[in-house]
Amino acid sequence: MTQTTKNTVYGQLIEPTVLKMQRMLPGSVERVWSYLTEGELRSQWLASGDMELRPGTEFEFVWRNDELTNPPGKRPEGMSAENRMVCKVLEVDAPRRLFITWGVQSDVLFELAPQGDDTLLTITHRRPPTRDVLLSVSAGWHAHVDVLEAKLEGATPRPHWDNWVQLRSDYDQRFPA
Repeated sequence: MTQTTKNTVYGQLIEPTVLKMQRMLPGSVERVWSYLTEGELRSQWLASGDMELRPGTEFEFVWRNDELTNPPGKRPEGMSAENRMVCKVLEVDAPRRLFITWGVQSDVLFELAPQGDDTLLTITHRRPPTRDVLLSVSAGWHAHVDVLEAKLEGATPRPHWDNWVQLRSDYDQRFPA
């Protein structure tokens, strides 16, 4: 189960290298699914890139995090204006489940479940290769889903990079060294 502190929903380690994050999002499963799978909508909160929803197909995520919020916040040293990663679709059960590789070392499962007029999004990220990567993806998923939630609500999200930096520090404190 996820924890909530000061209205912030944190992901949890359900195994030493498995992050599970849940967030209740406004709107139908179909609406949230479109923000997950359609490149133009996904680019508004995570990364662009065309994705063919067929197991075995590869696709490329392209992150331009400076474009997610206005202002974007201060980009941390060592972070690029653009990042790319090739992933592969492993499993699709539209509009409820999408399982993909995350580069070559880990994988991510997205699950959507209707909750009245809203949707419970569950993200399970398995096998980040190091603690540093675990902290980065934990803060990353959290910050990106914050942007998605704001977009779905028609609200203005907090500056992405400032949020990510704070969340990375939070996860560093929450997760054992």
